[in-house]
Amino acid sequence: MTGRTLGVSAAFVRGRLLRGDVRVDDGFVAEVGLPAASGGRIAAPGLVDLQVNGFAGIDLMTADADGIRAISRALPAYGVTAWLPTLITASLPDTEAALDALAAALDRAGQEPVGTAATMLGVHLEGPYLSARRLGTHPPEHRRDPDAAELDAWRRRAPVVAVTLAPELPGAVDLVARLSAVGVLVSLGHSDATAAQAHAAFDAGARSVTHLFNAMSPLLHREPGLPGAALARPDVVVQLLLDGHHLAPDVVRLTWAAARGRVVLVTDATAAAGCPDGTFALGDVQLEVNDGVVRNQDGALAGSALTLSAAVTNAVELGIDPVDALAAVTTAPAALLGRADIGVLRPGGRADIAVFGDDMVLQETFVAGQPIEPALG
Repeated sequence: MTGRTLGVSAAFVRGRLLRGDVRVDDGFVAEVGLPAASGGRIAAPGLVDLQVNGFAGIDLMTADADGIRAISRALPAYGVTAWLPTLITASLPDTEAALDALAAALDRAGQEPVGTAATMLGVHLEGPYLSARRLGTHPPEHRRDPDAAELDAWRRRAPVVAVTLAPELPGAVDLVARLSAVGVLVSLGHSDATAAQAHAAFDAGARSVTHLFNAMSPLLHREPGLPGAALARPDVVVQLLLDGHHLAPDVVRLTWAAARGRVVLVTDATAAAGCPDGTFALGDVQLEVNDGVVRNQDGALAGSALTLSAAVTNAVELGIDPVDALAAVTTAPAALLGRADIGVLRPGGRADIAVFGDDMVLQETFVAGQPIEPALG
């Protein structure tokens, strides 16, 4: 027998924990369900993060192609083997420059040595078509209403695979339908939408909500807003930011009870993620990080310093079933993007694997079968 076994007691396979060890060979998963190792370790597919604005001191709005590739090399130490670079609202020149840098980085991704870097999945545009009332930390001077021609031009510059927008804006529902028809994931967010406006966008093809409850209309008992509409629909995936600051524990538990099987965990990571406390940037916005909490100069939360492996640990500590937590960072985000080649652990598939201890803390990552030690802290 060639290759190596991972020394795990179970593996997350086809939505359940399959008892037994895993063998990898020549960069691929060779077997699952082998005699289980002791110790309670769990092998999961490599984690998939759909909202990364920056990482390891690098901000995507200003990074060049080399900086973007450095993020791809840094993420596996935190369990992530596939990620979606995310750009916030910015000026037209800055957006175009960031898109060009991402396109160049994607073109050069194949130059990375095998087993060293997470896979970039395209580009996520979080803005600029957002509500002026729900901008969060997005710069208000660059916010604007939907412009299909502008977005078409951006899509020609780089492979935009996901867009976050506010559905109540003029022309937004038509843009949702147009993007959905060509396979672009539309997620609703930074929105003051009523439930009726949200339902209209979901009916037009929107399939997700960006960082549920944050920067959006509230859920009220007579006007459920965007959160209520999303939770009520079995065809909508809700994205949660579990850093211990953006959502109260009971809100997390309530959401999971209402939307089990359609939750995706994201980080909304800024350049502060993977770094000690300090001063960072998110485009034009200065960020201050104290005790791991990221705030802008007005003191408002502004993205996070969260890592996706920590989000899994946080979810389990709140009482979420480990199987559900693992699905929310593997199969669920992969399915949302329509990618069958990521977020799965199966014989014949690439050996992108995150290994957790019985406490659901990351212990090791494999990229194409190559081991990567976890980052400390």
